Amino acid sequence: MSLPLIPAAQPIIGDDERAAVDRVLRSGMIAQGPEVKAFESEFAAQLVAGRQCVAVNSGTSGLHLGLLAAGIGPGDEVIVPSFTFAATANSVALTGATPVFADIEPDYFCLDPASVRASITERTKAIMPVHLYGHPAAMTELRAIADEFSLQLFEDAAQAHGAQLNGAPVGSFGDFAMFSLYPTKNMTSGEGGMVACASDDIARGVRLLRNQGMETQYANEVVGFNARMTDIHAAIGRVQLTKLAGWTEQRQTNAGLLDAGLGGLAGVTVPPVHADAVHVYHQYTIRVAGDRDQMVKALREEHGVGCGVYYPIPNHRLPSLEKYAPGLHLPRTEEAAGQVISLPVHPSLTTGDLERIVAGVVAVVKAGS
Repeated sequence: MSLPLIPAAQPIIGDDERAAVDRVLRSGMIAQGPEVKAFESEFAAQLVAGRQCVAVNSGTSGLHLGLLAAGIGPGDEVIVPSFTFAATANSVALTGATPVFADIEPDYFCLDPASVRASITERTKAIMPVHLYGHPAAMTELRAIADEFSLQLFEDAAQAHGAQLNGAPVGSFGDFAMFSLYPTKNMTSGEGGMVACASDDIARGVRLLRNQGMETQYANEVVGFNARMTDIHAAIGRVQLTKLAGWTEQRQTNAGLLDAGLGGLAGVTVPPVHADAVHVYHQYTIRVAGDRDQMVKALREEHGVGCGVYYPIPNHRLPSLEKYAPGLHLPRTEEAAGQVISLPVHPSLTTGDLERIVAGVVAVVKAGS
C-alpha cells in the first residue's frame, strides 16, 4: 500500500480568507479599490520598512512594470542570475533590453558579486539579483558594485517575504523590489505581485503602467497595461499578511528539524544560512552527490515525499532565452541545476511528516551507497 503523498507545497486558505472575499463581493466593489490601497499600505509597513508599494496582477507583471518605470528598455543590459525561474529574465526581455546571465555563489544559490562584476559592459544599466529560496542575496556587495559603476539595483524578492540581511528587510535595498503572491509562495493573494519602490517616480510609473497609463480616468499619460490587482485578491492578501510571521516561524522550525535529521548525512548538503541573514525557507533545498533524478523518483514513489527541482534547466540553456547567451558556461549554475532537491518545509507539515521526510531521504541515500 503506497503512502499518502506529503505535498511539496501547500497553500493555506481558511475561513478568514473566505470571509474577506465574501465581504468584498457583498460590497459590490470588486475591481481595484479600497482593499488594494489598504493592502499596499499594510504590506509596506510590515515587510519593506515603509517603502511605497504598488499591487499588480502577478509577480511577472511587477518585474516588467518595475523595469519599465525605472527606464530600462532597448539597448540596455540587465545582469540577472540564470539559476532561477524564467520570469526574471523574461521580464527584462519583455522591455526590449537584454538579460545578461551571471553565475551564482556556491552556498546560497544567489548571484555571485565577482561574476556580476565580470559581466558589466558599457551597455549595463542594472543588476537584478534573486533572493532565491528565501535567502537574501549578497546585497551589500552588489550595492557597492552598482554604486561603483553607476548602475541601478533591483530585487526579485518573489520568494523572500520577510527575509532580512544585516537587520534590514529584503525589498529595502534596491530601486525597486518585486514580491510574488502566487498560491505556493510564503503568502498569497490567490495571484498577484507587489512592487516596493524606493522613489516617488518609480512608484508613480508602476501605478501608471498597471492601469492603461492613467492615474486620472481617461487622462492617459503613457501607453500602459491592464495589470491591476482586484479587491478580491487584495482582501485575501491582507488576511494572509496577518499570518505571515507565524507561518515564517513554523517554516524556520521545520527547516531546523530537517537540518538536525539530515545535517550529518554523507552525500547530502543542507542549506547553509549566512550569519547576517534571516532565511524564510520558501524552499528547503539540499544538494545531493548521487543521482538526483533517481532520488526524486524514489522519494515520491517509495516514500510519499513530494519534492521539487528548482531549477533543472538554467535560463541560459532554455530555448526561449539561450539566444541571449550563446555558448555561455556558468559552472556553478550548471552544477547546482544537476544537484538540487527542494523538500517540503511548509507550515502545514506535522512532526510525523517531517520525520517521514528525513527517514525517506536517509533510506534513499543508504540504498544508493
